[in-house]
Amino acid sequence: MADTVLYEVSDGLATITLNRPEAMNAMNVETKVALRDAAQAAASDDAVRAILLTAAGDRAFCVGQDLKEHIGLLAADRESGSGSGSGGTMRTVREHYNPIVRALTGAAKPVVAGVNGVAAGAGFGFALAADYRVVADTAAFNTSFAGVALTADSGISWTLPRVIGPSRATDLLLFPRSISAQEAYELGIANRLVPVGEVRAEAEKVARALAAGPTLAYAALKESVAFGLTHSLEETLEKEDELQGRAGASEDHAIAVQAFVNKEKPKYLGR
Repeated sequence: MADTVLYEVSDGLATITLNRPEAMNAMNVETKVALRDAAQAAASDDAVRAILLTAAGDRAFCVGQDLKEHIGLLAADRESGSGSGSGGTMRTVREHYNPIVRALTGAAKPVVAGVNGVAAGAGFGFALAADYRVVADTAAFNTSFAGVALTADSGISWTLPRVIGPSRATDLLLFPRSISAQEAYELGIANRLVPVGEVRAEAEKVARALAAGPTLAYAALKESVAFGLTHSLEETLEKEDELQGRAGASEDHAIAVQAFVNKEKPKYLGR
């Protein structure tokens, strides 16, 4: 991994830390590649039972695309005649942002985001790709895209309407503005608000609790919710039946039932 993204696995928890605080953790090419690789590694590693995505510093979680680098890449595109479309600078959506979001949303394990500051553009999208968001009470969110004459990416046109509803999501996309941490909590974007200095510790606490839990059941819950959002009730009932049968046959379920009978705390195995 590059120094701009730190990756560590400890006791079943993979911690991914954006590490460009001097640039408000903006996404230059090096950082995008490193984040993509880290997210995919965490999602595919069977030893990882939960993922924590966080960032260095107190100012920003991630402000999205590094526009200083972006300007230079656009100029290079113009000089080469490649343009900024699918074959030029904006191929970063396909090569970097899409794989990052797919890894986080598709991981068969819980993903927690510790949002320590501003989350804008793709940074907002990455936060929304997590299953649970611990947010600093000084943080802010902004879709940003329309402000630089771009459309949505990083999955935000899929995740944001599912979190706050299509009407509110369209409003925030058409008219980008800073959303305070309190408003984000009221809208359901933030699951938990804490003082900025406590974000990392609180987010890690949540992630470690999930890592110690019935991760097979958590994976099935993620799959069930995602399925239900795009299918009929009848189809969702069938999916629940399928997933519950799988969960009921797991060792974790047997462990949980026996621990309940014995009035003990279960120790899950993730199988």
